[in-house]
Amino acid sequence: MIRRHFVHFSQLTITARMLYTGVLCVLGAGYLAAMVFVFISHAGRDGKPALSEQDIVIAYAGSNSGTKLESALMGPMSKMLQPDENLQIVEWVRKGADKAEFDGKIGPLMTKRCAVCHNNNNPHLPSLESYPEVMKVAEKDTGANIHTLVRVSHIHLFGLTFIFFLIGAIFKHAYFRREWLQAAIIVTPFLCIVADIASWYLTKLNTEFAWVIIGSGALMGASFSVMFFVSIWQMWFSRKVPPQPAAESNV
Repeated sequence: MIRRHFVHFSQLTITARMLYTGVLCVLGAGYLAAMVFVFISHAGRDGKPALSEQDIVIAYAGSNSGTKLESALMGPMSKMLQPDENLQIVEWVRKGADKAEFDGKIGPLMTKRCAVCHNNNNPHLPSLESYPEVMKVAEKDTGANIHTLVRVSHIHLFGLTFIFFLIGAIFKHAYFRREWLQAAIIVTPFLCIVADIASWYLTKLNTEFAWVIIGSGALMGASFSVMFFVSIWQMWFSRKVPPQPAAESNV
């Protein structure tokens, strides 16, 4: 019989458990902040407060009924202006984005509220300092462009892989009677990372892939939660000691 190499949390030193706990808590806080950011940056794009499948479609594939500027004002940028200011800009776009009205009212409003961040000094945000620059985001919304998706993809691939490697390396010290279940929990987020990021691009071709983005994100969050709470519980609170493997026979 082959002996399983396994070190349970109860066999670790207090120093090792403190180290693992610190890593888990900081990663947990970071993951929670990331989920809040995802909600803030995506929710409301369809004009409704909750995060929906249509919000995901608009973020990655665009909207057939609006512009990038409208999507931003109804979604992630909705809190950056007063409601009546948001309405002024949206109505201006829908009426045809007249240059004279931009010079007289909309331009100064954007300079006051938007140009602090949306200027030519920030290569990652569209500039809203002039009429031609504003018109680039007042065109039909086609969602995130390929350049943006590639830039964000490599950040997520490296970052999430590192995060789940760390939490998985800690979680492997937990005891599961069925080892295959523990292995499935560890491998699930890595599969979800690939499915999630691939679906960013595929949603542009078929909007049904927005459900894959939602589902893979939910599975990643569930896997993270299971690994976090099981590790903390078995590390500090559980009094159950896993059974020791049978001694190997020398015969």
